[in-house]
Amino acid sequence: MSSLTTSSEGESSTPRFVVGSRDDETDFLGSNMKTDETDFFEDDEEEEESPPERQIVVGICAMTKKSKSKPMTQILERLCKFEYITVVIMGEDVILNEPVENWPSCDCLISFHSKGFPLDKAVAYAKLCKPFLINDLDMQYYIQDRREVYRILQEEGIDLPRYAVLNRDPDRPEECSLVEGEDHVEVNGAVFPKPFVEKPVSAEDHNVYIYYPTAAGGGSQRLFRKIGSRSSVYSPESSVRKTGSYIYEEFMPTDGTDVKVYTVGPDYAHAEARKSPALDGKVERDSEGKEIRYPVMLTAMEKLVARKVCVAFKQTVCGFDLLRANGHSFVCDVNGFSFVKNSMKYYDDCAKILGNIIMRELAPQFHIPWSIPTEAEDIPIVPTTSGTMMELRCVIAVIRHGDRTPKQKMKMEVKHPRFFELFEKYDGYKTGKLKLKKPEQLQEVLDIARQLVVDLGTHSDCEIEERKSKLEQLKSVLEMYGHFSGINRKVQLTYLPHGHPKAASEDEEARREPSPSLLLVLKWGGELTPAGRVQAEELGRAFRCMYPGGQGDYAGFPGCGLLRLHSTYRHDLKIYASDEGRVQMTAAAFAKGLLALEGELTPILVQMVKSANMNGLLDSDSDSLSSCQHRVKARLHEIMQKDADFSEEDYEKLAPTGSASLLNSMTFIQNPVEVCNQVLTLIENLTSQIKKRLEDPKSADLQLYHSETLELMLQRWSKLERDFRLKSGRYDISKIPDIYDCIKYDVQHNCALKLEGTAELFKLSKALADVIIPQEYGINKEEKLEIAIGFCLPLIKKIQLDLQRTHEDESVNKLHPLYSRGVLSPGRHVRTRLYFTSESHVHSLLSIFRYGGLLDENKDQQWKRAMDYLSAISELNYMTQIVIMLYEDNNKDPSSEERFHVELHFSPGVKGCEEDGNVPTGFGFRPASAE
Repeated sequence: MSSLTTSSEGESSTPRFVVGSRDDETDFLGSNMKTDETDFFEDDEEEEESPPERQIVVGICAMTKKSKSKPMTQILERLCKFEYITVVIMGEDVILNEPVENWPSCDCLISFHSKGFPLDKAVAYAKLCKPFLINDLDMQYYIQDRREVYRILQEEGIDLPRYAVLNRDPDRPEECSLVEGEDHVEVNGAVFPKPFVEKPVSAEDHNVYIYYPTAAGGGSQRLFRKIGSRSSVYSPESSVRKTGSYIYEEFMPTDGTDVKVYTVGPDYAHAEARKSPALDGKVERDSEGKEIRYPVMLTAMEKLVARKVCVAFKQTVCGFDLLRANGHSFVCDVNGFSFVKNSMKYYDDCAKILGNIIMRELAPQFHIPWSIPTEAEDIPIVPTTSGTMMELRCVIAVIRHGDRTPKQKMKMEVKHPRFFELFEKYDGYKTGKLKLKKPEQLQEVLDIARQLVVDLGTHSDCEIEERKSKLEQLKSVLEMYGHFSGINRKVQLTYLPHGHPKAASEDEEARREPSPSLLLVLKWGGELTPAGRVQAEELGRAFRCMYPGGQGDYAGFPGCGLLRLHSTYRHDLKIYASDEGRVQMTAAAFAKGLLALEGELTPILVQMVKSANMNGLLDSDSDSLSSCQHRVKARLHEIMQKDADFSEEDYEKLAPTGSASLLNSMTFIQNPVEVCNQVLTLIENLTSQIKKRLEDPKSADLQLYHSETLELMLQRWSKLERDFRLKSGRYDISKIPDIYDCIKYDVQHNCALKLEGTAELFKLSKALADVIIPQEYGINKEEKLEIAIGFCLPLIKKIQLDLQRTHEDESVNKLHPLYSRGVLSPGRHVRTRLYFTSESHVHSLLSIFRYGGLLDENKDQQWKRAMDYLSAISELNYMTQIVIMLYEDNNKDPSSEERFHVELHFSPGVKGCEEDGNVPTGFGFRPASAE
């Protein structure tokens, strides 16, 4: 049995063969030089034999850049250790300028195409000398054409992305049909929605483009051959290339890593992962400037694919790319001859396999005694954890989105036939409801609004006049920003069979004929601000410290424990977000910080964030309240409409859970109607200040935060001023969260305007909001739980599944055990599930933890401290997080209570703008007292 001695790291890199030269162009690498060093095959032959008359000559025919590369040199050095093999490297000058008759002859040829290589001559040489070919030459013509590569892969039944070929060939007009839409292309009848990939048909052309959907920000990522530290760049260009032939294929959402596979014969494949160039285009390099790659273990299916690729393309040494997406592996590129760089183990394996292949093929005809050595399989040595060290198995976080612009909405009843046509066009009658978010849909609504405003200019009917102001507002909101990015506006239409119920005071004529109408609700604002992006990215970076090897100050680039975990496939990460733009962008910015990515958020969003609007996991239909929510709102309104100080009875009615923050706010408010009066006065004062500013020519084109104008700011506040007090003189309590939302935004972002009274308005509206917002999710425990389950049941079930699956599911891509010294049990992996959502889900999930009877605070001191802390929190601000961490102690009996350990972590998110002395301080991450 032969075993390999791998060269140790510290060894000198001088070649172990003698390089003789003939014609100064052809290198002969002699094999039988005796050296004092250990023989490559230790027990190849027992007794010394005189070398046979005839050596097997292995010719290397490739461009100098390839034939003299470090991997090639390392492998040929080792190949020469075979007693009967001599290696001849043909010089580039000979290959390019000499006729093939003058090329050195050989018994076995390793020859492959690269830029500038005369493949035709190599084919002619092979015909002439008939050497044994390691890599077939004719097939190398096919490898240069992506269409042929895909055809061969398909014939072999290998999974590849769905694709279509656009041939701009005048002789074949039927293959040249391209229809381009806003968010898709149609190629010869096949439709590819964005994101899709556009690849030139020539495999030598590395300018592959990925096009993103408008909902994610549009534009495209342009990939290219690595230049320094870049392999791709983001471009705002959204339309496809109009010259040249391309393959269009669906984009595969991987987890941001590509797998490169290198075969040496059908039974050996080395695989490594690298960061996908599409993610941010920044090439990760190590301290020596080499691209960072991570060893990967292939699944049984993937090994079969490697075998098929190697055999189908007749390339013994063959590199190809795998995409791992949705539990499947797809081949997206076959590169032909290529070696792994910088892996001693691979050099040893590769030389040994090539030597065995050559000897098996040629030894019999050369009468060389040769039997193929057999080898014991590498036994994976898995270190186990010891002591009370527990192994982190699962991290689940539910996180609220980052800082956003104020959410705004406007309602109007519409009856014009053009609105009904639009409703019908998009199948509104099926459900009686319609959501319009796509740019072309919003454009249609805008066209109708513009037309009607023009038409109304010629009439002066009083009923229409009221609608005109609404139509003008609809028009001005849709015209904001000068473009539609699919993220910041939406129109909802609801069918009202009998029109909008009219108030009794209106004239009889209007009430007599109830005709059907549509309720149009326009929503805008609520976008993630630049500050919100920064918050999310910072939190992502800090979050790395939750993982092993990530302790310490997060700014100085610790947390590399997590980065290593992720790239070696032992981090099973999935990021989910609801379908709202602000939530999706928060998730992308968080991923950017967590995984140390660079560049635009759009590519990260498309590749890393899964939209979870399935079965209400993270979305809620906020327009349809449950009966319990209606009851709660009615009670809240009733209590908050009392023009008197809160009584003992009110405290019992409004704060039966005894929440400290709630009691504090009620004590501060005393008389709710009195505070609402003050709030309204402050708003009126604010709008008049803004109007004065608008009249002042100095502030005419004043830019506010996030490209808002003074006009838009005035619209925002005037609407609240109009809507807060109802015609009856009572207050509309449901507007308080909106007022707080707006003032919080202006105090934080528009303080440069130095408007008077904002601090007071902030303080009063916060006190009101701190009562109303949490209580809208239920006043007593039973209501809180009922409403929470309405919002959160799918999410709770999913979290439960995540925790249970962790200790059952061990089949995910694992790292090769030999490469992971220093990481606890490398066969295992950490499952991370991040759920980004809105305030409603965070409130509900917290209610379930607080009131769902997990633990008894009378019996558990630590739980009581945690409940007291939650009770003192007044607001679940942007980036609020609830984190569940599951640990396993491998030394405990699998059925014992002590085998698993769960930690709950909570943070109420970003700090508010006010220095509030009441804000409770947390115990910090893993408080020492609890150890």
